[in-house]
Amino acid sequence: MYTRILNNLLNQEILEVRIGLNWTAVVVDNNGRQQCGLASTLAGDHLHTGEPTIPTPGNLESFSALDLAGWIESEIPLRRSVGCAAINALLPQNPSLWLDQNAESAILEHGRGKRAVLIGHFPFVYHLREELGELTVLDLNPSESDLPASAAPDYLPTADLVAITGMTFINHTLPELLALCKPEAYVMILGPSTPLSPVLYEFGVDLLAGSAVENIPAVLGALGQGGNFRQIHQAGVRLITQVAA
Repeated sequence: MYTRILNNLLNQEILEVRIGLNWTAVVVDNNGRQQCGLASTLAGDHLHTGEPTIPTPGNLESFSALDLAGWIESEIPLRRSVGCAAINALLPQNPSLWLDQNAESAILEHGRGKRAVLIGHFPFVYHLREELGELTVLDLNPSESDLPASAAPDYLPTADLVAITGMTFINHTLPELLALCKPEAYVMILGPSTPLSPVLYEFGVDLLAGSAVENIPAVLGALGQGGNFRQIHQAGVRLITQVAA
């Protein structure tokens, strides 16, 4: 999956890399037009190898954009965040395929009357439970009625609708989760980190619920000072869904 996505990208000039407390952004110049990609910032230990978490900080703009995108395959979580943001910045934008729809609305549209599984505890979980009736939530840090992420093999094979956080693309669990879904299940990847890449449709994904940065300076300013997603959304991020062309 990762190799296929990386091989379909074209190199662009990097204009800025911003690693915030909660969100990471990479901005590239696409033939005179700026494009910004987002990814959730993953912290984490790198096994005390002595290797710097980020090499030459302050000079990442000198890297090839494709090299930064390749960091998605790194063993260091923070580099994978930069890699994901670079991928999202480099992916071609196809507004004609976008719908102005957030992840919650997409799940409600496709999940009513179905056995639904949500991977990742989103703020709208409580509303979904009221509306859908049958919803199982799996999370790495389960709370209340959530189940641990390790229960995925018990629930995904029987789910009619599966909604998976884009964080799984960064932490490398997405391929195995998709492999657990039954062929006829309706599968969506959701969240601002989600790559709007057609390659994902080839792995059984039906819908991508991601984001497009429309006010780059304002979003960089907000995330660079620790903004959460609600704050950077208000600063200038458009929530969109995309289905296969």
